[in-house]
Amino acid sequence: MFRRLISRFRSEPFLWSALAIAALVYILISFVNHYCFRTYTLDLGAYTNALYDYAHFGFNDSSTFKAVPENLLADHFDLYLPLVSPLVYLFGTYTLLVVQLIAVLVGAIGIYRYFDYRFPNTHLKRFALIYFLLFFGIFAAFSFDYHSNVVATMLVPWLLLAFAKRKFRQIVVLTILILIAKENMSLWVVFIGFGLCYTYFRDKQLRYMALGISGFSMLYFVMITGVVMPALSNSGTYPHFHYSVLGTGAGEALMQLLSHPIDSFKLLFINHSPFPENNGVKAEFWIVTAVCGLFCLIRKPIYLFMLIPIFAQKLFHDNSAMWGINQHYAIELAPLLAIGTFEAIAQFHNQQWKRVALFTAVICSLACAIRVMDNTVAYAEKARIRIYKEAHYNREFPIDEAYKVLRLIPENAVVSAQSAFVPHLAVRESVYQFPIIRNATYILLSPVENPYPLTAETFTHKKDSLLNTSAWKIVTKNNTFILLKKQQP
Repeated sequence: MFRRLISRFRSEPFLWSALAIAALVYILISFVNHYCFRTYTLDLGAYTNALYDYAHFGFNDSSTFKAVPENLLADHFDLYLPLVSPLVYLFGTYTLLVVQLIAVLVGAIGIYRYFDYRFPNTHLKRFALIYFLLFFGIFAAFSFDYHSNVVATMLVPWLLLAFAKRKFRQIVVLTILILIAKENMSLWVVFIGFGLCYTYFRDKQLRYMALGISGFSMLYFVMITGVVMPALSNSGTYPHFHYSVLGTGAGEALMQLLSHPIDSFKLLFINHSPFPENNGVKAEFWIVTAVCGLFCLIRKPIYLFMLIPIFAQKLFHDNSAMWGINQHYAIELAPLLAIGTFEAIAQFHNQQWKRVALFTAVICSLACAIRVMDNTVAYAEKARIRIYKEAHYNREFPIDEAYKVLRLIPENAVVSAQSAFVPHLAVRESVYQFPIIRNATYILLSPVENPYPLTAETFTHKKDSLLNTSAWKIVTKNNTFILLKKQQP
């Protein structure tokens, strides 16, 4: 086994060296954030608690963050969590971060293999790999917890490679794996299928395969969002239609897009919220996308067509946090812009201009990644991503002391805690984001930590009420931590 690994490294040292360096950088972002309590109930805490339930052959009821319990699949129809749940016994609270890291590296290998197959004996694969590993959306995603759409996105290069190789079974398997990640992935696959139909239109078998993928994905999307998730939810509706600028539901949104296409198109570029501080957020996203996808835009616009549902779900959204270049909301751009950009460069006949274009693309990708780390129009907690700053490795409270307090809580105890502590307490049957208490026997608070979802005033009031009641015994209390234990009746 060890000899085989050495042999592979010797045969492709550039690939494995690049992946090793990238993995180290990603770990310094993601794993350090978790160690420093910069991951939160939403989403790592809630999903890690779901892993525990799935690993014990049960459903998760979202009680970690919802006042009224509800099947977690009603919130997002994510089947990756039960599939990877056994890994929680190996990696504990870091499980999903490990899965996300491996997925991105697998996606990078997919980019490399795609160009190695399509354009053998060229340097395209190396430049495409570096472009992809530097892509701003990947850095932003690693800075913000875990999301299954990141994992699913990393299968897209392999899907496109399967089409190029005419591997029909692989196409089917990869399509299904992408669909089951999250309900909105299926709408994206509809457009990927149409794009592949255009790309391989002259190949009858691939053309019909691509159309079949689009049709099946649309059916899956309608069934999951229109039937399955409403049936699982308490309200009987799909919970994530947050596009009031288009209407009150999917039907009204479709009519708005069809009947007012120009007005709808303008919404992709303007601040449609009532808050002036959101001015420029969309413009920044489009500028960064244009810089990264310049060659794709000019010579391979079909890959931008495949991103239409991604642009729509970002930029029509009620929450302005979705609009920008932060968090995980641009991860889907990574594989398609990488493939589109370097396929476009491959068409250059002049070798000198091709060489210039290759370096330009990589430099643009790096520049946009630096933009995400250094300064953005939309607010972002820069300590999450600036691995070159001391603040990334520190917290508002002593980290070592925080772990000492966590060790005072029994492994099987039911706990209510502030958001930053929930992911570290999630591998148990029940953990709640404060102020949800229910049947908790321990409460962990930090007066210096963000009181979300409460206001500072409400948090202080609830904290003082708990300290002044005889129902809770003080285990630890200082300026940074308060640990309470429920008194026995």
